[in-house]
Amino acid sequence: MGPAGLAGRIPLRPVSDDYHPIADYALIGDRHAAALVSRTGSIDWCCLPRFDSGACFARILDAGQGGFCQVSLEEEIDQTPSRAYVDDTLVLRTTFSAGGGQARVTDCFTIPREGEQGERPRHLRELVRTIEGGGGTLHFRLRIVPRFDYGEVDPWVHHLRPGTFVATGGDDALLVWSDADLEMSDRHQLEAVATVRPGERVRLSMTSVDPAEIDAGNVPDIGGGAGVDERVEGTIDWWREWSSRLTLDDEGDGAAARRSAIVLKALTYEPTGAIVAAPTTSLPEGRGARGPRNWDYRYTWIRDSALAVRTMAQLGAEEEAHGFRSFIERSAAGNAKDLQILFGVGGERRLSELDLEHLEGYRGATPVRVGNSAHGQVQLDAYGQLLDQSWRWYERGHEPDDDYWRFLVDLVEAAIDHWRDPDSGIWEWRGEPMHFVHSKALCWTAVDRGLKLAEHCMRKAPERRWRRARDEIRDAIEQRGYDEDRGVFVQAFDSTDMDAALLRLPTVDFIPYDDERMVRTVDAIREDLEADGLLRRYAVDDGNEGEEGVFVACAFWLVECLARQGRAAEARAAYDRAIGTANDLGLMSEEYDTGAGEMLGNFPQALSHLSHLEAVLALAALREGVPSLGTEPGG
Repeated sequence: MGPAGLAGRIPLRPVSDDYHPIADYALIGDRHAAALVSRTGSIDWCCLPRFDSGACFARILDAGQGGFCQVSLEEEIDQTPSRAYVDDTLVLRTTFSAGGGQARVTDCFTIPREGEQGERPRHLRELVRTIEGGGGTLHFRLRIVPRFDYGEVDPWVHHLRPGTFVATGGDDALLVWSDADLEMSDRHQLEAVATVRPGERVRLSMTSVDPAEIDAGNVPDIGGGAGVDERVEGTIDWWREWSSRLTLDDEGDGAAARRSAIVLKALTYEPTGAIVAAPTTSLPEGRGARGPRNWDYRYTWIRDSALAVRTMAQLGAEEEAHGFRSFIERSAAGNAKDLQILFGVGGERRLSELDLEHLEGYRGATPVRVGNSAHGQVQLDAYGQLLDQSWRWYERGHEPDDDYWRFLVDLVEAAIDHWRDPDSGIWEWRGEPMHFVHSKALCWTAVDRGLKLAEHCMRKAPERRWRRARDEIRDAIEQRGYDEDRGVFVQAFDSTDMDAALLRLPTVDFIPYDDERMVRTVDAIREDLEADGLLRRYAVDDGNEGEEGVFVACAFWLVECLARQGRAAEARAAYDRAIGTANDLGLMSEEYDTGAGEMLGNFPQALSHLSHLEAVLALAALREGVPSLGTEPGG
């Protein structure tokens, strides 16, 4: 690049050391938006009013200018703060100790009760932080430093009325109320020192509002400290009522599974039923400070939806399963040629990828991206995911209506037309498309499920032609996607490389779990891809610089296979290693660096938590002697 190309670039700044390990963060959310709270009481990531809105706090991606909301002790702390979620909720409590005194900070997004009346519209997103004295006298400093649009906009902060300030910038506004004495330390941030004694409380409420509403004088009523306390208690009740519906025993693995289910509920966009892959962007998958493996995961993927329908329904969360299914059907339906593999949480189709060059990135890992160009990729497994989802839903007593059946027929025909094509595969390969075996198998699934639905729902379909196509796809996989020398399935046609995605073949009934070929494939995957008891996705060069970590979901897929094969001791050992990647709150990232013992990638990751639930269900079935799922191949 010549001098003209360099002229417009932002010079690299020294990377700050002020970054927490990803595992130090906790998730809070309200099924619309989410935030990450560090162990030391700083909200370093928050997007309002939606998961995919521009961040107002983004210090996790730039320690210098990202913005944050910090609650910290003025006294020197005696020990590292302890933390836990209030039982069966996503309400976080962090306990601080100093000089013999103690206080706890409660953090949550409030969730309005059904039918709630009053002056606060239900659509408002409110983040609440409450400091409560427990012993002695402690002093806390509150710092609210909003930076809108991913740290690019320093907002105008001004006083609105006693105890209430508003920060505005562009189309963003944050209403800030506290019963501490907030003051503007400059035109862009607020500070206060709060003293708490036993039984005393100090509250901070931050609400996302429309700047035009503020200009019009339509300011929501916070309701003072009593109103804030009431909404927090109502939020605790809401989460407990929801989690009580789950058919999970809290003995053994049940408590960890309940946490995963709560995380998935928090990552669900309530207005549409979409589930985001993660609430963050650009937390690096690669090892080391810099590299291109930084993606935006604040969108919803077809395969995550299919897994959610299968898993959440088994846990008794029928409403959530129906919501995920309906969203994908609604967003994807129409014409199979227009099918894409991910959408915005509102069903948006255009998710153009953009690099934010003003941010230094987490620990200097650039680029920081918003949007995800994978939405334009061809991933043939999408056909099978949608047909399998429809089949699972039929098994729960729901038949497709006439309109959706026509769409399903269109999907089957598309799978038949395109199964011979190379694609980007389940891992969203950004290099040259390949003939991935997993993709071919999901095309087989699309045809197989179409045939099953036609038979069971007594629908018209060209069944003879579909059966020929199903057999042709299977023959191709068994001839070109199978290594005769090792007796195992492989990553791609005419290859000898392994791929952890092959662990998914039995889940769609392409092959029984206990088929000797599948048993050998599981063992070969462990031999080729295992790292410190966990699994890499693959070992081949994917065209991206740097080396990624092990993939957490793959470790749980291995657990499910081992359990369904009756290999109890191996399954338990694999599960214990996989769940060991979670932090102290039971949250899991996308990947893990076994050498450094650190999380990698966006956090918390829905696919990791979905796969965790699948593994727990498989272990429970093994203990109870329930026959394996997917033991009879179709056709």
